[in-house]
Amino acid sequence: MKYIAPRWLPGGQLQTIWPALYARRAFGPRPEYRRERWDTPDGDFVDVDFLREGGSDATGAAPRPLLVVFHGLEGSSRSHYCEAFADLAREHGWACALPHFRGCSGEINRAPRAYHSGDHAEIGWMLGQLRARHQGPLMAVGVSLGGNALLRWAAEVGTDAARSADAVAAVCSPIDLAAGGHAIGRGFNRLVYTRMFMRTLVPKALQKLAQHPGLFDREALLKAQDLYAFDNVFTAPVHGFRNTEDYWLRASAKPLLHRIRIPALVVNARNDPFVPASSLPGMREVGRHVTLWQPLHGGHVGFPRGLPPGHVRAMPDAVGAWLAEHSGAPLLHRAQSGHG
Repeated sequence: MKYIAPRWLPGGQLQTIWPALYARRAFGPRPEYRRERWDTPDGDFVDVDFLREGGSDATGAAPRPLLVVFHGLEGSSRSHYCEAFADLAREHGWACALPHFRGCSGEINRAPRAYHSGDHAEIGWMLGQLRARHQGPLMAVGVSLGGNALLRWAAEVGTDAARSADAVAAVCSPIDLAAGGHAIGRGFNRLVYTRMFMRTLVPKALQKLAQHPGLFDREALLKAQDLYAFDNVFTAPVHGFRNTEDYWLRASAKPLLHRIRIPALVVNARNDPFVPASSLPGMREVGRHVTLWQPLHGGHVGFPRGLPPGHVRAMPDAVGAWLAEHSGAPLLHRAQSGHG
């Protein structure tokens, strides 16, 4: 991926914050979704949004490509990157599905569990449901947390991944969770991003405790000041890990990238505030099915382009073109892609 940040947005922090708050997400109308609620095998539910325009219904007779987008930590189908990918799908006539991890669709889920960075079984189940009702090429992209979980799924199932997806991509994913966790817990990151995530994670966890008394130590949760402590009290024990270190180690995708057997793209900006460049994999650490893109700039899921206020289609355009090339999906409007 050849990416050069605009001069008016220097540095990884600005390239992260400005795009999320102010940059344009869509070149057409804001994406409109149709929501489905799926019952899960464990008696819970997940909500999946489908793009209305350009063939949102994955059950349609035409073998239209389907783009599946998995959001990041505390994201949703309305996150700036999800709307940008949905706009990309609309532009190329693809169907688009945006599943929500449990508790992220605006309504708390029923089960004691929530979601986590290594939630590969959930990814596999969602992709299986979509593949069963879709005949055309199926491409999946995961952003940040969603990308780590998607890569974990592809690595865990090996050659069986081809039954559900033709190609996958992970964008700005902390595939070394310990490195990312320590980075977000320091300095400016702690003051801004940690506080932002904790403002929603803690109330959701307390809702879980109200649903399931005794699930975890309430007082310990209220004392948690960062994601390390939150994961130690809630994420790790609720999802079967011993503690934060065990969770970060066992859920990380990086050590398993060599096991992936379908085309997989891993995109990380080297100035991402959340993901230290020193933690990124080299070509010797991945198998022949994995492509690494590590541009110098872009921030965390930013990659802004254009004059102020800029737009965030540069990364989806590049990732979408790669996915199309490796899945056989047509790019119907090439002249409109690569927006300046």
